[in-house]
Amino acid sequence: MTKRTSAKYKIDRRMGENIWGRPKSPVNRREYGPGQHGQRRKGKLSDFGLQLRAKQKLKGYYGDLTEKQFRRIFGEAERVRGDTGENLIGLLERRLDSVVYRAKFVATIFAARQFVNHGHVTVNGQRVNIPSYRVKEGDVIEVREKSKQLAVVIEASQLAERDVPDYVEADHSKMTATFVRTPGLSDVPYAVVMEPNLVIEYYAQN
Repeated sequence: MTKRTSAKYKIDRRMGENIWGRPKSPVNRREYGPGQHGQRRKGKLSDFGLQLRAKQKLKGYYGDLTEKQFRRIFGEAERVRGDTGENLIGLLERRLDSVVYRAKFVATIFAARQFVNHGHVTVNGQRVNIPSYRVKEGDVIEVREKSKQLAVVIEASQLAERDVPDYVEADHSKMTATFVRTPGLSDVPYAVVMEPNLVIEYYAQN
């Protein structure tokens, strides 16, 4: 287990929000931050603090991507024509691990990264083990035959805590999913408010 995977609850605590909407999140019990000083009254965040938190929250949501990975994706979003914030969300949602998570093949984004890494997934019939692989509209993602009976897959598909969004068509009887279209910010079922506009401001000044 990677350090980032084992730290998923720390991200919730650090942000003070249940960013994935999970029932077991520690924020559901304790809304203050981690550590011995976590209960101290929080001061009002500066503009920089708000921008940094928005970036860390979005970066953390997708499996706590490294800063280098996230900065590269942001750079691509800037270069593409259109709204940079919408482009950023679209690129993040097109990651293979994101689609596996959205299709409810696994319970968490961290599990999705590991699931793809271990070679349990095919795209258009070809085995792909790179979580950052970028799917295209119309691509068919499938859990490999020998992996379809894994307990984590069966349990995740039955989770009631979240639904499959309309830009992914999932068939849990066959364990396949089709990436229908690239979503915008309003299409993505975030459990908390994401603010890509603040992420843009952060990178504009840093």
